[in-house]
Amino acid sequence: MKIICIGRNYTDHITELQNEKPEDPVVFIKPDSAVLPKEQDFYIPEFSNDVHYEVEVLVKIKKVGKHIDEKFANKYYDEIGLGIDFTARDLQSKLKEKGLPWEKAKGFDGSAVIGEWLPKTNFKDINNISFNLSKNDEVVQIGDTSLMLWKIDELISYVSKYFMLKKGDIIFTGTPAGVGRVMPNDYLSGSLEGKELFSLKIK
Repeated sequence: MKIICIGRNYTDHITELQNEKPEDPVVFIKPDSAVLPKEQDFYIPEFSNDVHYEVEVLVKIKKVGKHIDEKFANKYYDEIGLGIDFTARDLQSKLKEKGLPWEKAKGFDGSAVIGEWLPKTNFKDINNISFNLSKNDEVVQIGDTSLMLWKIDELISYVSKYFMLKKGDIIFTGTPAGVGRVMPNDYLSGSLEGKELFSLKIK
């Protein structure tokens, strides 16, 4: 199982981090060791003083596919979820300044929170799904898949040009504005269309 992440897929988030709007989807990968075990707290790693939460809609691939045409992409997933792409922002900034890969800032152990999965059939339109993240019971991120620069089926088609998709692979589709730092004793919870799909404490 691999975790394929999309960066800079919401204009407001691109603006808040003062990044350039990309011409193509920004793609990076987290190793399977990045998945935070269920029911486990997130421990801030010792190498960072500025870990940020980034809530994202997730898609689980259900069968092998390569060079998938966008019009057939909907046949490659049945489940939609929600998760967090934890990012060591201070480390990422240093790496970006030097033109180096981001993996240490994005793929460290426990950096990928994966919540419950919901059947795709639960949603009238996957390109119009609302979601949010709360920190200590205050909503800090609000998003909607209608605001994605590249929609889910477009992403599946694009990614499959470069990486063969396999059953169980997960795509993190990007985060909206509102990302921020986590501190010990914070409590995070994420909801998709009003249904809570994950919650965790920060240590």
